[in-house]
Amino acid sequence: MSAPMSRRLTRDTRHRVIAGVCSGLARRFGVSPTGVRLAFVVSCLLPGPQFIAYLVLWVIMPADDAPPRY
Repeated sequence: MSAPMSRRLTRDTRHRVIAGVCSGLARRFGVSPTGVRLAFVVSCLLPGPQFIAYLVLWVIMPADDAPPRY
C-alpha cells in the first residue's frame, strides 16, 4: 500500500514554472497542472484581479518540503 497523498494546499516547488501556485492548486484538487496554468492565462485576458490573486496566493501558500529545482 502506498502512503495517502497530502491534501494540504502548498506550493509545489518540484514542478513549478514561476512560483508553484498553479501546480500546488492542481495537486490539491487532483487535476492537471497544465490545465490550471492554461485556465489562469485565459482568465487573465478577462477583467478582474486574477494576477493580484496569484500574487496573494504566492505569499500566503507555504512551500512544500521538497528541495527546490534549479
